[in-house]
Amino acid sequence: MDASIVSAIFKAYDVRGKVGTELNPEVAGRIGKAFADWLPDEGQVAVGRDMRADSLELANELIGGLLAQGRDVVDIGEVTSDMIYYAVGSLKLAGGVMVTASHNPGIYNGIKFCGKDARAVGAESGLFDIRDMVIANKFTPASNSGSLSQKEIDEGWIDHVLSFIKSDKLKPIKIAVDTGNGMAGKIFAELEPFLPFEVTELYFELDGTFPNHEANPMKFETLTELIKTIKSNKLFGGIAFDGDGDRAFLVDETGTVLAGGVMCALMSEYFLSEYPGSNIVYDARNSHSVLDVIKKSGGKPVITRVGHSYIKQTMREVDAPFGGEASGHFYFRDNWYADSGLIGAMIGLYVATISGKSLSAIREEYTLYAAIPETNFLVEDKDGAIKRIEEAFPDTKPDNLDGITLDFGDGSWLNVRPSNTESILRLNAEANSQPELDKLVTKVTDLIKNTNN
Repeated sequence: MDASIVSAIFKAYDVRGKVGTELNPEVAGRIGKAFADWLPDEGQVAVGRDMRADSLELANELIGGLLAQGRDVVDIGEVTSDMIYYAVGSLKLAGGVMVTASHNPGIYNGIKFCGKDARAVGAESGLFDIRDMVIANKFTPASNSGSLSQKEIDEGWIDHVLSFIKSDKLKPIKIAVDTGNGMAGKIFAELEPFLPFEVTELYFELDGTFPNHEANPMKFETLTELIKTIKSNKLFGGIAFDGDGDRAFLVDETGTVLAGGVMCALMSEYFLSEYPGSNIVYDARNSHSVLDVIKKSGGKPVITRVGHSYIKQTMREVDAPFGGEASGHFYFRDNWYADSGLIGAMIGLYVATISGKSLSAIREEYTLYAAIPETNFLVEDKDGAIKRIEEAFPDTKPDNLDGITLDFGDGSWLNVRPSNTESILRLNAEANSQPELDKLVTKVTDLIKNTNN
């Protein structure tokens, strides 16, 4: 296998590549062996997979590699990605592997990893060591092969999800749920009997070719059918899941998405009502609505760099019950600090139903600023662009935690951070009003593009 191809499929947080040409059974087998040798803790390893056509074959090769290196394996079958964290945490395993390419089209597949207690395995925590072992194709000789067992965890997972709310207080509502032919279609159907909800199911059939639309709710054009269903049937709202089911977005009765910042603010207040005075973690690009709500609710805001490994590590360090990213990834202390779209969606609907408010009222309540969606710019000299921005605002002290953040103290702020792998700068900004925001974004855009006179 070409070393350059293997190197390219190892990303910052997982493995992702085109099926056959980049990620194939041979590579999967090597990855299984490398992960077995790399894992620092003794014990069993969980292996799960999504519904893509080749996921079973890749999972079997991974399992074969793990077994060959003497690791005992628990095969948990077809699951959502957040269930691999649950399996590793609840069963006290040494680690877990999930075969999935998340929201990517069907021509791709991938592999996600975690260690003991569902700890993240990324570029800075072992993933590139695993990559180097795969490329070298040299593994520690094992004295014995491992053993394989199967375990069904769906029922335990559903009980775990419901433990985050008082499910007996849920009010009957009518919602639509679009799982985009992804793994959430299996799990949400099993959850429904425990909810007083009337659910209109959209694209629950598992199909790794994603025949109806890309399973990526971050692209709002994929929500067309869900929004149409909500509006035409006058529903309370809806949920849209991504392909591997670890991310979910709520959509209100007007067809408007509750953005990641809104959900982070809502859950910050919820967890501070459960655990008063706690630390709450949020990422550097998140809405300042989150910061305001944490302070108003008596919590301690803790900001961190963008990325799940940073969020999880910081949450552990400060014992935070909740951490959230603007991208819609939500992390929970009682979920081994791991993220879950289903837990987040259930908390959001719980808060809305017990409050008696509509989802649009909830959205408006937690939308305190005018904001732009994260905007990408192709920039070769990323450092030069960041320096121009800093010099253009000499009276504002820069925060360099993640790229550059400038807080102007009047409700306006911006964050510009570089991509780790591409010649891209990502801009996030908010202000008290749309005109103020437009003025700020225009100025910063000109600076990034170096078009200022």
